[in-house]
Amino acid sequence: MTDVRAVSWDGEALVLLDQTLLPARHEYVTCLDVDMVVDAIKRLVVRGAPALGAVGAYGVAVAMDQGEREGWVAGRLSVEIARIRNARPTAVNLAWGVDRVTPLIAEGRGAVLQEADVLAAEDEAANRELSRRGADWILARVERRPVRVLTHCNTGALATTGWGTALGIVRELRNRGVLEVVFADETRPLLQGSRLTAWELEREGIDYFVQADGAAASTILRGLVDVAIIGADRIARNGDTANKIGSVGVALACHDRGIPFVVAAPSSTVDLTTPTGDNIHIELRDGREVVEFAGIRVAPEGAHGFNPAFDVTPARLIDAIVTENAVVEPDGGSSVAVLVEAR
Repeated sequence: MTDVRAVSWDGEALVLLDQTLLPARHEYVTCLDVDMVVDAIKRLVVRGAPALGAVGAYGVAVAMDQGEREGWVAGRLSVEIARIRNARPTAVNLAWGVDRVTPLIAEGRGAVLQEADVLAAEDEAANRELSRRGADWILARVERRPVRVLTHCNTGALATTGWGTALGIVRELRNRGVLEVVFADETRPLLQGSRLTAWELEREGIDYFVQADGAAASTILRGLVDVAIIGADRIARNGDTANKIGSVGVALACHDRGIPFVVAAPSSTVDLTTPTGDNIHIELRDGREVVEFAGIRVAPEGAHGFNPAFDVTPARLIDAIVTENAVVEPDGGSSVAVLVEAR
């Protein structure tokens, strides 16, 4: 089943599947103003780089509607749109989605919404194409059948406008009859792997294990997986990629074991204005997410939580970067411009 819609527009407002409640509850948040959009982004009601691109685009329409209702003075709309654009700084797609529709504001709400709809449809189509390319690349390099996959964080329909990126490749492998099992890292501290990826795999009927993040390197080094596939929140010009914290540890283990480490993302995630991973801003989230669990303190009262939301994997540790346009095998110095050539 791939009918999950994390982001949609119901004709009057932005509607988001509340991912903070999954898997226990399947509920939606209707965003009627900018405060609600920004809160949903920061609380991770919606997350995943491609999904955030759509939220950025639809969020501009939310801001326009609010400005019309409240009679905002000149300049207020730009300020509110900037709040949406900057709500999560590491994921380039959020700003990209806002910037794509902002030039259409002068043409009216209908033009903005039409472009947002196009953006959402393009994202799903891109995800399906990159999944085909990624599966082809993996099957040409992994001899074992069926294939055993490790993935980190959530990269499925919940993280996109439909289908998925890294998890989209998993679906493609399953559809071709060559997938054995998925090892889904739990993804501390907010458990996007155990809560969200497992939820999607369960709905798909795909065999899987949820494992602690600390088990990933051992699983790889013991020869229990054939390939690791992750997503990305930003891809720098030299091929360095930012993804959920813990990704670089998976890459190091794959490099040592000699199995492919694959990054899958739509071309909108490639940021040619960012030279290297050193230039990617790493979002630092509230330390309470680390020292508390479900609101219960699990560390001494004096403990401070260090909570970077992302890490950067150097291009030298990445065997392939897959977008809908191409597959690139980065060497740490080559340009990844080919990944966006059709944009």
